[in-house]
Amino acid sequence: MAKKYKRWQAESVKKALSLRRVVVISGARQAGKTTLLEQSLSEKDEYRSLDDTDMLGFALSDPKGFVMNESGMMAIDEIQKAPKLIPEIKQVVDKNNRPGQYLLSGSANILTLPIVSDSLAGRVKYMRLRPLTVGETLGKKPDFLERAFNKDFPSKITGYNKADIIDLAFRGGYPEAVAINDLRDRKDCHIDYIKTLINRDLKDIANIRRLDDLRSLADVLASWSAKFMEVSQVMSAVSINKITLDNYINTLISMFVFEKVAPWLKTDYERVGRRAKFYAADTGLMTSVLGWNPKEVFVSEDRSGKLIETFVFQELSAQIDLDNCYSLSQYRDRTGKEIDFIVEREDGALLGIEVKAGHNVSSEDFAAQKWFAENLLKNNESYTGLVVYSGDKVIQFAKNMLAVPIAALWS
Repeated sequence: MAKKYKRWQAESVKKALSLRRVVVISGARQAGKTTLLEQSLSEKDEYRSLDDTDMLGFALSDPKGFVMNESGMMAIDEIQKAPKLIPEIKQVVDKNNRPGQYLLSGSANILTLPIVSDSLAGRVKYMRLRPLTVGETLGKKPDFLERAFNKDFPSKITGYNKADIIDLAFRGGYPEAVAINDLRDRKDCHIDYIKTLINRDLKDIANIRRLDDLRSLADVLASWSAKFMEVSQVMSAVSINKITLDNYINTLISMFVFEKVAPWLKTDYERVGRRAKFYAADTGLMTSVLGWNPKEVFVSEDRSGKLIETFVFQELSAQIDLDNCYSLSQYRDRTGKEIDFIVEREDGALLGIEVKAGHNVSSEDFAAQKWFAENLLKNNESYTGLVVYSGDKVIQFAKNMLAVPIAALWS
């Protein structure tokens, strides 16, 4: 049985329930939503899972009776299986504005269901639960962003070299897979996961008949993680048209298998790129569907770079989700200047992060960030540039420009 970790979002969920009538937690299947719900319940609260066939039958046959909730809180897991519960919940909370009435979770982005966006606007707090981070498995606090903006890191962070980071990335963040040490057994776990997701869970959110094509697309998209996807090449690889491709990609995104990072566009620089960057949502699942081996990835500059950048995205985005004062984007212009991640704080301060898989950093690794700060920002003091790498030393290369170990994300 997978260990139940204390999730960073637990306190945020409790706070939201004290303020809002309905709280919705969305995240991939087996990412730990049920554990998070359990960590948010008190003795007087009620938990109902729509994975239970009896409960699902009750919800589908009598949605009004199912959501009757006189006091306390009702937690409903896998709400996307019975979307007709949503308007019934709306009726209840419109008559009673007491906060903390319903805690809902779904293994798909239920915001993509029209019945949800039409019914709960203004009444609900939406939250995202991502797969486990390294910090959560170690019981560490999520303080990387605060430290980064303050440039407050210890001079050395030991214990994690490139091989260690690759091993963590291969484990990914699904609790069941994290607990499996054998690489082949873990791969089997991930492959079974994607099969279940497509063959069983997909029907709850989309009517897709060509499941084999969707499964093939998942493999192809994994190879585009940490890249700007070329649609024509993907279409050629899976032999489907543009409309179908867009539909399938949006479906996999809504199921939290992949996601996009939008470009940073707050500039009048005419050469700025406007394409989103594509990422696998879990590096363990990514390596399994691609059939990668850790030793081969270690010696491949392309694969290790792709994997570790995706891994940093996974760790970084989980911390950004915890606080509404941060937003995530990326930068690339038509001259080739690129910054992997840009984190913007609500006061306008910017944090740039470039990911490097190797153990060494040079001043050239900061070239794009220095250009960005000097040419696109009105106030250079508002920009902090980091290169995160597999070494163990924090090194200052210029004012507000630091090389920082990747392990700073959780240490």
